[in-house]
Amino acid sequence: MIQVEGITKVYGEAEAQVHALAGVNLQVEQGEFVAIMGPSGSGKSTLMNILGCLDRPTSGSYLLDGEDVSQMSKDELAEIRNRKLGFIFQSFNLLPRLSAKANVMLPMIYNQEQDINTAEAENRAIAALESVGLKDRINHHPNQLSGGQQQRVAIARALVNNPSVIFADEPTGNLDSKSSVEILDLIHKLHAEGAIIVMVTHEPTIAQQAGRVVCVMDGLVLDGSNGENTPCMEKREEA
Repeated sequence: MIQVEGITKVYGEAEAQVHALAGVNLQVEQGEFVAIMGPSGSGKSTLMNILGCLDRPTSGSYLLDGEDVSQMSKDELAEIRNRKLGFIFQSFNLLPRLSAKANVMLPMIYNQEQDINTAEAENRAIAALESVGLKDRINHHPNQLSGGQQQRVAIARALVNNPSVIFADEPTGNLDSKSSVEILDLIHKLHAEGAIIVMVTHEPTIAQQAGRVVCVMDGLVLDGSNGENTPCMEKREEA
């Protein structure tokens, strides 16, 4: 499903160049749940942005579901994101003036390939919110919801277009322990229903819930396939 080869990302010019990624090779197959770990400045956020079609690499190729997206335009990447990808962010990224239902409807509004009328979009948004346990909160605004409830809205928004891949960027980072467990349970549910999950996390206990841990160090990927520990996990275990 995801195949990147020789991906680099360079910021700046001449002596001010920063090589955030230095030739990354990575594959993620259908049905996988992958955690990405790495220290600050390692390149994991840059890798996540490229995998999520939020940015383009400087060089290298990125095949998403067999389609080369590495040099697509911003508009083309936006279309790919809306059609194939779902996102769950640490900061929820909900629009404060919109209700939970309206926030969940946004991906359908922006998806030009789907011919969905307002009534159908509303019904799908309500069904998505019900699936994450927010049946009685569909008309609440973000400031009327707890952190865990806001993240549930974000998950409903991520799944409403039936994406093939869901990217979760520190999805429990702003939550208490009880809400974190509930959100991880929902992510496992999405995985069990067939979505590929790619999750960035700093926490080894959360990373261990994935089937595979990928460690990003100095712009390179150290892959923990087949249950092998990566340096990211080993360092945390020794601490």
